[in-house]
Amino acid sequence: MTPEWNWDSGESLIRVDDPADVDAAFERGERRLGTAVIGLAFNCSLEEASPRIVRAMGLSDPGQRGFAYTAAGAAARLNGELTPELYAALRAEGPGGIADNAIRDTLTFVPYRRLPPWFKWQSARMTVLDKLEYWQRCVLDAVENARTALRRRR
Repeated sequence: MTPEWNWDSGESLIRVDDPADVDAAFERGERRLGTAVIGLAFNCSLEEASPRIVRAMGLSDPGQRGFAYTAAGAAARLNGELTPELYAALRAEGPGGIADNAIRDTLTFVPYRRLPPWFKWQSARMTVLDKLEYWQRCVLDAVENARTALRRRR
């Protein structure tokens, strides 16, 4: 017996575990497909979930598209790898936008040796940018502390 998912409210879609249910929902034009692909990421193999996650990344609703990228990040966390299609979709979107968290999850949870070259470059790039941001905050904190100390002396 196939469970009846509540596509109107999105309730229980995080438990979707049958790719055929999601395929049928795509054909019907359901609204909460991004939520459903998160369920697939949690409950199905990467190979089963990947094409549906990629398809959901092209949804017109920005919120549901965001959930599709969340599903990609969850897949990276759970599997320690992604499919070539998911890597390509994340690369196409790039860092700094809707895919930023999914890219960072991928860089965190996929071993460096398994990353495609573009992701290895992003790992190095983001490490340098994060370190520069840290140093900038340290300098700004030091300047603020110095200003505070000078104000107290007056």
